[in-house]
Amino acid sequence: MPERERSAAEARLHAVAAAFADVPGVVLPEAGRRHFGTATLRVHGRIVAMTPSDHLVVKLPRERVAALVASGAGLPFPEDRPPMREWVRIASDDPEVWRGFVAESLAYVGG
Repeated sequence: MPERERSAAEARLHAVAAAFADVPGVVLPEAGRRHFGTATLRVHGRIVAMTPSDHLVVKLPRERVAALVASGAGLPFPEDRPPMREWVRIASDDPEVWRGFVAESLAYVGG
């Protein structure tokens, strides 16, 4: 993927993640470790969201992931091998949509 696309996706994640800076245990992407070659949003040390491609990837319950993929709102992750059941690439690049999925993932992972 071109670096420009990754930069745009990472910048979008940084902007969305800033809204969750006051959530206890949250480590914003710029302060956290990189994973899958990209910055990650974490809560209590666990990955909540990342942008290893031009899509947002979030951790959600496997049933929710299956429903998102079935509806077309989500795509399997990763692309190049069998999908991980609790991880989904979000098809939309709308920051408001991302914010909703990040909040949902934070509730699931940090709950």
